[in-house]
Amino acid sequence: MKILRYLTRDVLTHMLAVSFVLLVVIFSGRFVKYLAEAAVGDLAADILLPVMFYRLPGFLELIVPLGLFIGILMSYGRLYVESEMVVLSACGVSPVKLAGYTMVPALVVALLVGLLSLLVTPLGAARSAELLQDPSSSQGLQTLAAGRFQTRRGSDMVSYARDIDPETGAMQSVFLSQGGGRDSDPRMVLTVAQEGEVRMDPDSGARYLELRKGYRYEGVPGDLDYRVTRFERFGELIPEPEGGIRTAAPVDGRPTTELLASQAPQDIAALHWRLSLPVMVPIVALIALCMSRTDHRRGRYIKMAPAFLIYLGYLMLLANARSAVEEGKMAMLGGFWGVHLLFLLLGLALLFGPDWLARLRYWRLRRARA
Repeated sequence: MKILRYLTRDVLTHMLAVSFVLLVVIFSGRFVKYLAEAAVGDLAADILLPVMFYRLPGFLELIVPLGLFIGILMSYGRLYVESEMVVLSACGVSPVKLAGYTMVPALVVALLVGLLSLLVTPLGAARSAELLQDPSSSQGLQTLAAGRFQTRRGSDMVSYARDIDPETGAMQSVFLSQGGGRDSDPRMVLTVAQEGEVRMDPDSGARYLELRKGYRYEGVPGDLDYRVTRFERFGELIPEPEGGIRTAAPVDGRPTTELLASQAPQDIAALHWRLSLPVMVPIVALIALCMSRTDHRRGRYIKMAPAFLIYLGYLMLLANARSAVEEGKMAMLGGFWGVHLLFLLLGLALLFGPDWLARLRYWRLRRARA
């Protein structure tokens, strides 16, 4: 029991330290990226921090397994380098028994990740989507900033709205300008309208700018060949920056109970993705245990690079399996659970492989002497 407490405390201490560093790096990087959206008016600044904190569980469900993986590598690597593992082995702690000790913190972390992925993260994603998709709220999304011209990132569109009602999000005296700045396509499109409003598609989450009572002018500046269109209602899709804060799929905010009752491929893939995150925790813990074997000559970091490659490959295969299941190209057994089985067999091979090889050499040596 003392050995179990010692190993568990050491692993969890390293895991918390690594997870905190990873969280700070990822959270600050995402925050700076989303802050740029707020700076150009694509996002209301007063909802930036609430949305980030609602998405915090989504970061943690991916960071904590990686933190445990690195924590085991660092903790057990130190024990090998300082010859503490040699002492434990001499006291009767076999690799299988050590794996059993390792599964205790791994199962605790798996329960935490399961709670995050199945319950907390969907709630946070749903609340985040509510803030982002509610243009009538004072904390909602505003496409334009009142009283100033804005240029959209990644496009040549310039937009302006004289007034924006903070209660309804309705815009007055809207002006849009697009094109005219390239030699290959000098055509310019100008749109003016008395009023406008941002609308959301509840199914896809896409944003549309709906303009009412206006005119649309298309042509090349300096020419007389212009096309003028008068409209009562005109809608235009608002392109989202790739990797922006609103790029999360709508299924991410749906409760797990709804996904269980759904037969849609996207819902099934999302459900098994949520189940896969806690399942992968004990598997990566087993792999980290085996990859941490070293000695004082090679150092505790000698196997960090190959271990990272294995973990990255595991996560990428799960992500590819989710995409394939969503598109109907792969069955569930050969998708998520096939990947889990593959890496479980890898972990077992790394755990028992050295012993099997030693026994095989022993029997070959006995046969050669006979």
